[in-house]
Amino acid sequence: MTDDLRSLRPLATLDRRGFVTTALAGGFAVATLPVSAETLVTPSEGLDAGEVRIPVADGSLPAYYARPARGSKLPVVLVVQEIFGVHEHIRDVCRRFAQRGAIAVAPELFARQGDPSKVADIQALMRDIVSKVPDAQVMADLDATLQWARARARGVEGKVGVTGFCWGGRITWLYAAHSPEVAAGVAWYGRLIGQPSVLQPSHPVDVAASLHAPVLGLYAGKDGGIPLDGVETMRAALAAPGASPAAAASQIVVYPEAGHGFYADYRASYRREDAEAAFAQAIGFFASRGLTLQAASTKTA
Repeated sequence: MTDDLRSLRPLATLDRRGFVTTALAGGFAVATLPVSAETLVTPSEGLDAGEVRIPVADGSLPAYYARPARGSKLPVVLVVQEIFGVHEHIRDVCRRFAQRGAIAVAPELFARQGDPSKVADIQALMRDIVSKVPDAQVMADLDATLQWARARARGVEGKVGVTGFCWGGRITWLYAAHSPEVAAGVAWYGRLIGQPSVLQPSHPVDVAASLHAPVLGLYAGKDGGIPLDGVETMRAALAAPGASPAAAASQIVVYPEAGHGFYADYRASYRREDAEAAFAQAIGFFASRGLTLQAASTKTA
């Protein structure tokens, strides 16, 4: 294990500050309003779905959980939020995976720092909440979430996947390097390169060669925040001599006409054709790593 990865593991040193957010807010985050007319709604019929609490070292995290009402030994998909928290879009993504036969769970990973759903200004949201979330805290919370989900899988043979969007895309890469239990990850336009800090000691490009599980990166050709030269740097890191087999099996797909947030159907950034193609890529990539997902019973991108 590299020094960068060790720095993500110190559960015992997490700040026991308590939880600012103890329940999920309803609807969409204020900063995302008004929602688009193209917003998808995945029904919960045939599912067990709703808000739950995930036990962690210093309390409990609110989370959204969805799974088929029937079935055993189901695959687990950890769904990692955008900067807006576990609002309705992320909950709908959980139902999309549950309708395909997975246990999907999205913990509110900002719960100790604040409630992102109530902050209207994105710059304030980044400054006051997102920038204060330590990677070590996130890795430990996802470990706890996976343990919780495994206990509800009615059998442990199901494979584990992780997927995340924007902020959660970066976390997906990091978690695939952190947890040997993950079989595959799908990172949606997550930041790849950055300056190290106390709270963020490494970035995806720094851990690319040490991945435990292959990751499919889904990126946008017209993303002003993630330039294509950074994407190429990440590709080179995955293919570097001595990189892990999981790194070598990773893939990055760029949708040339898409912009950042092209999967976010509730926002103006949504690009339906690319979103549907990318989700099909994600399902196929998970399947190639043993996460057998069924055809959806409803139309979802």
